[in-house]
Amino acid sequence: MTLEEKVRQFSTSPGVYQMRDADGVIIYIGKARNLRQRVRSYFNSSGDSRYHVKFLMAKVGDIDILLTDTEKEALLLENTLIKQHRPRYNLNLKDDKTYFSLRIDPDEAFPRFTVVRRRPKDGALYFGPYSSGMSARDVLHQITRMFPLRHYPLSTCMSRKRTCLYYQIGQCSGPCQKLITAEAYTALVNGAVLFLEGKGRILVSELRRRMLDASSRELYEEAARWRNLLRSIEVTVEKQKVVLRDGNSDVIGYCRNNSCVDIVILFIRSGVLSGSRHFTFAWELDDAAALSAFLQQYYSETSYIPEEIMLPFEIEDRKEQSNLLSELKNGAVSLHLPIKGTKRELVEMAVKNAFSMARELVEKEAASETVLEELYRRLDLSRIPRRIECYDISTIQGRFSVGSGIVFSMGRADTARYRRYRIRSVAGQDDFAMLREVFVRRFSTENIEKDGLPDLVIVDGGIGQLNAVRGILSELSLEGGVDLISLAKSRVLQADSTSVVRKSDERVFLPGRKNPVILRQNSKPLLLLSAIRDEAHRFAITYHRKLRGKEGISTALENIEGIGPKRRNALLKHFGSLQHLKEVTLEDIAAVKEMNYKTAEAVYIALRG
Repeated sequence: MTLEEKVRQFSTSPGVYQMRDADGVIIYIGKARNLRQRVRSYFNSSGDSRYHVKFLMAKVGDIDILLTDTEKEALLLENTLIKQHRPRYNLNLKDDKTYFSLRIDPDEAFPRFTVVRRRPKDGALYFGPYSSGMSARDVLHQITRMFPLRHYPLSTCMSRKRTCLYYQIGQCSGPCQKLITAEAYTALVNGAVLFLEGKGRILVSELRRRMLDASSRELYEEAARWRNLLRSIEVTVEKQKVVLRDGNSDVIGYCRNNSCVDIVILFIRSGVLSGSRHFTFAWELDDAAALSAFLQQYYSETSYIPEEIMLPFEIEDRKEQSNLLSELKNGAVSLHLPIKGTKRELVEMAVKNAFSMARELVEKEAASETVLEELYRRLDLSRIPRRIECYDISTIQGRFSVGSGIVFSMGRADTARYRRYRIRSVAGQDDFAMLREVFVRRFSTENIEKDGLPDLVIVDGGIGQLNAVRGILSELSLEGGVDLISLAKSRVLQADSTSVVRKSDERVFLPGRKNPVILRQNSKPLLLLSAIRDEAHRFAITYHRKLRGKEGISTALENIEGIGPKRRNALLKHFGSLQHLKEVTLEDIAAVKEMNYKTAEAVYIALRG
């Protein structure tokens, strides 16, 4: 039976279909309200002759189906199966770790804001995301200038005998010294939350009410505090431009450039445009399916879903998506396709931003290609180094020895391909032997088949390090298969009579060449090579410090009565470091699930001396 004959026997019920390649691996998962009709459309050139569909069908060897009772169940099942199998041609929307959020837990005693990367569903409130840690901290600095909340962990605050510097400059209300009541502190927290939610005008009204109330009761110092806060808020709110009358909305902009899709989300909170976020991913199939998959994955992971989501074009399962998001939000969510008016203008603005981001990405890739081509010419490489790998070793007298392998693709860090290596076979300080172990593990037959080969390998050091790695690659039958260079750091030269310290240029050594290549200092090719080497060093050092930290806390705890491996690991996981464990209170230690009060007391006494 041919594949088309099999599809003709499919049910007309709703469900999910799984496309497999010749090896039986699932390469695409889709949903349909009518399975037979939907899957048959892939074989009908007149009904679905798009290039992307032909591209997919050329790889399909078999198709399986799973029936459901409703379209909504099909949508949920599709989402579950995609997360389980991660097919190659489905959207894999990974959360970029460069995004940051502000977190506050209202249930905590005298809560404070912290900058975090992840947003678990732990009952806390999260605001953002922000594009960098710096931008998140800038917002946090602005918040603490207006709302004087505590800055340090509660245990650190409560252990103080006097107020901190932040209290002296008016950026903390002094809860550690009981200089503010819990009720007044809660009012500050609520105000900060309203401000971050974009409800500035509601906040202004509330602050004005509090100021007048305090004044009527002749509490003039309190009234003055609310007045000063009110002025700070009004200055900020006046700068915000109202784009809608009210309500919270997300506006979606979409742009496709060949197989690359850019999506921009504009966040509108209480009628004010408060921020945006940009996503780029590869997608081979049609635009409606891409947008539908994006909505499903993004809003199932985010901690906030607005009442309205504006779309740039129609999607097939808009009603089912709306029902699903309404359940996730526990309230009505509308997926709206604006035709005219202000909302349509907002969608067009989001689309314009998506096109701008796509153009910027193309320009960056073109600039990266130019830099890589210059490296290819200047270093006489056998190929353009579109994928560069760099390796480094970190050790202290042979202890906690680790290796790092980092990857740059098209001139940008490819963190998903970073690798760490715990050195297993080398005792003592022998960096060359450690590098050999790293290369043997990285370039094993299995890993080459899985990850492929780089175009260029960079080694930190001079001609000695280069020749050592060249010998290793020769042992692995890789010499000539990949290009190899070493990058030697600049060194301090002898100071001249004017006491001015001079440094040598950074040098690039090539196999079979005695004299190094000197690239122009601060040129883009040299800056790229230096950035790659420094990133490999940073990655190795980070892992090395992590291992030393674990060893440090294990050594400090292993001789305490009642502390075995289970409790030691629980303390390490809960507090993160030995230093943090030394700073917390006895009650904090006793609150760890695996601990009891007697053992916590033994730990507290041992660490405090």
